[in-house]
Amino acid sequence: MTPLDELPRIGKPATQALQLAGYTGLGQLAGVPRATLAGVPRATLAALHGVGPEALRILDDALAAHGLRLG
Repeated sequence: MTPLDELPRIGKPATQALQLAGYTGLGQLAGVPRATLAGVPRATLAALHGVGPEALRILDDALAAHGLRLG
């Protein structure tokens, strides 16, 4: 299980994109709507380079292991 203060292994491009957006731990993503990222309207997690369907699935699964989910 990925600790809430770490990001799961989702690949370097996705990890870097999330870190640049200010997300450094899994717990920070809990409840974040897919349609909102760091307060930028119309941005989505999937719109970040490297954050594709597989990375989103891994994030969903890692959050679910803690009883959490994306918004």
